[in-house]
Amino acid sequence: MEETGGIADFDALRRAMAENSEEPEGPARNARAEQLLAEAEKLNVPLAVIEALGHQLKVYNYSSEKDKMFVPFARLLRLWDERPGDFDEYETHSLHWVFKWMSAGMLDQPHIPLASVEKWLGEMEHRYRLAGHSERAVRSAEFSVAAHIGDFPRAERAYTAWLAADRDRMADCHACELHGQGGWQLRNGRDAEALQLWRPVLEGEYSCAHEPHTVLASSLVPLLRLGRVDEARAHHLRGFRLVRPMESMRGAFADHVEFCALTGNEARGLELLAERPAYFTDTGQPRTRMDFLAVVTLLMDRLTGLGLGAQRVPGPAGRAWTATELAGHARAEALELAARFDARNGTSHVGDQLRERMDQRPLVDRLPLGVRAARTAPAGPIAPVVRAPAPERPSLPALLAEARRLSDTLQPHALDAWAAVAEAAEGAAGAEVDTYVRAEIADHTAMGRGPEGAELFERAAELYAEAGDEGEAIAARARAAYVRALSGELDEATAAIGEPYDRILALYADDATGVRQTASVLMSRARILMRRVHERSEGTADAERAVRELLALVGGRGGSDVRLVSRAAEGRAMLAELAEQAGDGERAGELFRQASAQFVGAKLPWFAVEYEVRVAALAHEQGDMAEAERALRAALEHGGPHVEPVGRAQLHLQLAEVLGGRGAAEEAAEHALQAAHWADEAGESSTLGAWARHQLGGLLLRQGRFAEAAEVLESALADLSAETHGDGAVVQTQWWLGDCLSELGEHHAAAERRLQAAEIARHWPEQHDHATLAHLAAESLGNAGLAAEADRAYTRAGELWRAMGNVHFLVRSLRARAWLALRTEAGTAGARHLMTAAVTECETALKGLRDPAARDRLAGELGHTHRQFGDLLARSVSEDAQDAAIRDAFEAALAETTAAIAVFAELGADGLHSRTGAELAAGWLEADLSRPADAAARARAVLDAYEGADPDDETVRARRAEARQLLEPTEA
Repeated sequence: MEETGGIADFDALRRAMAENSEEPEGPARNARAEQLLAEAEKLNVPLAVIEALGHQLKVYNYSSEKDKMFVPFARLLRLWDERPGDFDEYETHSLHWVFKWMSAGMLDQPHIPLASVEKWLGEMEHRYRLAGHSERAVRSAEFSVAAHIGDFPRAERAYTAWLAADRDRMADCHACELHGQGGWQLRNGRDAEALQLWRPVLEGEYSCAHEPHTVLASSLVPLLRLGRVDEARAHHLRGFRLVRPMESMRGAFADHVEFCALTGNEARGLELLAERPAYFTDTGQPRTRMDFLAVVTLLMDRLTGLGLGAQRVPGPAGRAWTATELAGHARAEALELAARFDARNGTSHVGDQLRERMDQRPLVDRLPLGVRAARTAPAGPIAPVVRAPAPERPSLPALLAEARRLSDTLQPHALDAWAAVAEAAEGAAGAEVDTYVRAEIADHTAMGRGPEGAELFERAAELYAEAGDEGEAIAARARAAYVRALSGELDEATAAIGEPYDRILALYADDATGVRQTASVLMSRARILMRRVHERSEGTADAERAVRELLALVGGRGGSDVRLVSRAAEGRAMLAELAEQAGDGERAGELFRQASAQFVGAKLPWFAVEYEVRVAALAHEQGDMAEAERALRAALEHGGPHVEPVGRAQLHLQLAEVLGGRGAAEEAAEHALQAAHWADEAGESSTLGAWARHQLGGLLLRQGRFAEAAEVLESALADLSAETHGDGAVVQTQWWLGDCLSELGEHHAAAERRLQAAEIARHWPEQHDHATLAHLAAESLGNAGLAAEADRAYTRAGELWRAMGNVHFLVRSLRARAWLALRTEAGTAGARHLMTAAVTECETALKGLRDPAARDRLAGELGHTHRQFGDLLARSVSEDAQDAAIRDAFEAALAETTAAIAVFAELGADGLHSRTGAELAAGWLEADLSRPADAAARARAVLDAYEGADPDDETVRARRAEARQLLEPTEA
């Protein structure tokens, strides 16, 4: 940017204003505009002052200091009235254009009387009529006034007149008009109609400085109300990325905070508030400050309702805030602003709308966004807190009956029920709890303690024996032996299971115990022997005999006894594990499927999850991805809500990887999204969650959803680390993010990401990724206008390509450097040198190639190099060059293009389109060199080349049309 003291003429002023326009929105840019106006006044050029005032007005409008617009505009209007001849055509148009900004700006300032707003509206109408403009912009402004004060009949009349009036140069752009029209539909309760009106903006057909930014923000709540939550999520991720860097977008920013408050994403809402602390206090546009404070109130009330009122939250600078404190402060400030608007307007409309917005209820319990977010709300539907009498506590017999029912049917929450029994028993008199019940309590409490439950199982055995149930006492001791095995005491467990095993078989032979207790002991023994197999790789035969003995006991006996069915299913799974260990994956998969089917048939599908996961793993190893997909889908279906969050995250992530592998990117992304969500729920955001976001970002990129992918990938990078996830994951995420940023036109940021990834890949043994990333970074640097930095990156990439023997990319790096040279001190001479080097590299490599396919590919590269060389030479001529220099350059360009034609011709049908493209380029050069006959000959050669070609081929049609265009001067 030029220094203030360095502006000596009008051209320098214009350059400085253009540079300032590219700076970020905010007070610094505004202050610079004020300095430039002071400098313009020193030049004694009326148009310079007019342009500087227009620049100042524009930067004020696109900032938080919109209230400063009125002074420069009043001065511009006075200059127009006094000396309209000082305004050129552009500034005349701009003056009338910003009348609309003044109208909206006055409406947003409650201290400006409504009578002044109406007077200004009349002034605008008068001046537009004098200038010959349509009344479309005037009626649009009138509609805004009427809608703001709640005069709906007038608003409807103005809306109709707005749409009926002719569009002219003063009408707002299509995108802004559609935003306003959709907003009116929204205000009248027509969500679907609003979204339909906004569709061309959302799909990129129309855009401007503030669109689709505001339409994306405005669409969030109606999409939620219509249940179109996937679109709402996408619009939030895409839209917030557009809004984030723009200080003037406080209203749209507020819409995104509101979305977070209504979708269970309170933590993300707090993150958004922390990004813009000045929004709490900037007073330049009171209406957007009121809107912002309204959604702050909504979010803080939501946190308070969740019991998080004491949580520290971002707020106005100068003090610490809790959610409850900020809720009260923001509500009071918002209502005070609304009261000022309503007092000015003479209605209650603004306040009524504000209260309605602040008092909204959540529309979705929790909408996963893919980006990292802590859970603030409890799982389950949100309902108002109702003070009701405490329910009567169930009696111990009732609790006991329920716990036994759940245990007998192997329901997931049985141990919770036994915990309730234990608590009730503690509060009862000792005489009221008989020995058997105490045995059951000890037994089930031990089950919940895992490896630490051995002693409690022994106590349960003593109590069962005391109560006269010898079979259950033996079964409890067997369980004690098994948990010792879980603790690593395999020898002790093997020894301990011997006596219970012998005793239970003796009792069973004497009909002194039942199948259940006997199966329980046999299962504990089988589990212990399987542990020896897994941990020590010993006793395989013993384990298999134990499992088969169990299956012989329970096989065919299950029926309605789900416990016996469960034993049989687990036994089959043990045989599957043994088959897998023996290397028989096919047999193992079949047995796991049988075990799963038994559990599902017994209406115990949650037990089948583990076995379907094992099937999926085996299928993956065998390359049967269809079976892996089936098994993972079955696991998710069978597990339902009973799978722990971390397990659900893993299942969704595995399925996402399988689906992504077969090209189903859209469905894969849905599962990766769910994986990220459940990882966050499990407290695994920085581990499993980061990996899920990595996958999700890549899948969104594959679908061309670049803005969403960028948000997700940036979120993933916050947690990804080489230590936890591997440096390959970090590099891939940076790479994908660079691709997204490149597609979004954020070339400088794309270059940074690609360079960061290249720096990591630099240390890898295989250098292809390093070279590719260096090449891509160079491309981004060039697109960002950093020619010197791009040249250095291309040079580095070229060195790497040469070291790997990759001639194709070496040549491409040289060509790219040649084009960059035209923008640097190297100039045309440097560009010619680099293109010549690229040609030489191709020709040298071709001499040593024997493989026909490889020769054809490299010949194609040579042809494209000659073609680009020709284009470069033709474009390198400056506008003020002498005729002879221009002719020499065109002759040299024609020679290179002719060389390209010859190379492509040798490739036959594979080089046809490239040859005809070069032939037409040569034809235009012939025409520029005043050789119409030669130009016509080249055009006819193209037409002849496509004789009998497919007329529906787009390239064929385009080339034929261009050839006929080239022929027109000679046929006239």
